[in-house]
Amino acid sequence: MFQVKDLSFRYPRNKQDTLRDLSFSINDGEIFGLLGPSGVGKSTTQKVMTKLLPDYRGEILFRNQDLKSYGRDFYQGIGVGFEMPVHFSKLTAQENLTFFKKLYRENADTDALLERVGLIKDKDKKVAEFSKGMKVRLNFVRALLNNPRVLFLDEPTMGLDPKNSRIIKDIIKEFRDQGGTVLLTTHLMNDVEELCDRVAFMANGQIEEIDTPKNLKLKYGARSLEIEYSENDQIQSASFNLDTFGRDPEFLQIIQNKTVLTIHSSETSLDDIFIRITGVETDE
Repeated sequence: MFQVKDLSFRYPRNKQDTLRDLSFSINDGEIFGLLGPSGVGKSTTQKVMTKLLPDYRGEILFRNQDLKSYGRDFYQGIGVGFEMPVHFSKLTAQENLTFFKKLYRENADTDALLERVGLIKDKDKKVAEFSKGMKVRLNFVRALLNNPRVLFLDEPTMGLDPKNSRIIKDIIKEFRDQGGTVLLTTHLMNDVEELCDRVAFMANGQIEEIDTPKNLKLKYGARSLEIEYSENDQIQSASFNLDTFGRDPEFLQIIQNKTVLTIHSSETSLDDIFIRITGVETDE
């Protein structure tokens, strides 16, 4: 879907590039996570790829064609949901959607989407009266109102309660399963692990690592098995090599003679990987 080659970008008043020689590809029908600390260039990358920042260096191909060669028709096939929702606050939710629908040749059933995200009863309420979470959900509906093939999403579940976050994530996965492509940026590593087919970690304006969440956890995790068991009314713990625990006499003695409480591999978390690669803790 996208091929990005040696992408660099500098804002006019800056002395240094915000993006430096970024190269990556996004496959058709995948959710691609672009991760990194605040200020590293994730939003700038999205703005370049949505043609909002045209003065970049390098090459971006969209469907094997130079992105710069596309005109306004490019926007007919993409949906954008940036982190800070921007709505006409004096208009109702329905009036906001009706306005934006007029910009596109094809429109989705926004009533069905409002029903799905729990806003159908509020569609005739002015957006100024909406809570932050309601504005986030309306922003997500707006990103889908033109039946896009590609979604650019920046923190789509930030500020949502678990129930509404689950609804949004389910819709994103359904969009992917129906052939859609998603570029997702977020600091919520649980969302990344659940949604993303591949992720790219950015640091200092560059991409440091690209792989699937599973492969990254295997690469950066310790190959050990942790077990907790009860002995003399006390909780005991032990650690064993993941490759040889099945032949370890101590392990076999524990599972045969003790009450096992928990047992799991010491798989590292994406939060730990984020910190290790970027040197910055997540905001979660």
